[in-house]
Amino acid sequence: MTRLDKTDRAIVNRLQQGLPVCDEPYQAVADELGISEKTLLKRIERLLEDRLLTRFGPLFDAERLGGALSLCAMKIPLDEFDRVSEQVNAFEQVAHNYEREHLLNMWFVLATGSVEEKNDVMREIEAVTGHRVFDMPKEKEYYVGLHLAV
Repeated sequence: MTRLDKTDRAIVNRLQQGLPVCDEPYQAVADELGISEKTLLKRIERLLEDRLLTRFGPLFDAERLGGALSLCAMKIPLDEFDRVSEQVNAFEQVAHNYEREHLLNMWFVLATGSVEEKNDVMREIEAVTGHRVFDMPKEKEYYVGLHLAV
């Protein structure tokens, strides 16, 4: 497994703050970090390939754009967890997936272009995995501003 060096850590920490809105956002971030834009992009690509980053991209307010967003949970036997996790993560609408110590032990966020698509994707996940998806749409939005320093 690849380890994060000082530059990788700086990149991950900086990217959690978002990209600047400008003509060349990657160049601006690279300048802040004292590296070239090419180096920044290659390192992001490597971090994604090595799965140290699982996703990198914009965060949209799906509901304001007419879409749907839900927290979903599943009850997965431990001997099937890795397989089902890979199947769930294969859906581009799944933002992230994590395990919890709970009867419902697999949780993920689902973001789609419409409520109908959300329902279709949940049914597809159930068909692929053989397990029920419990839909828990948000009732109220909170802004946490989470930053995980590495």
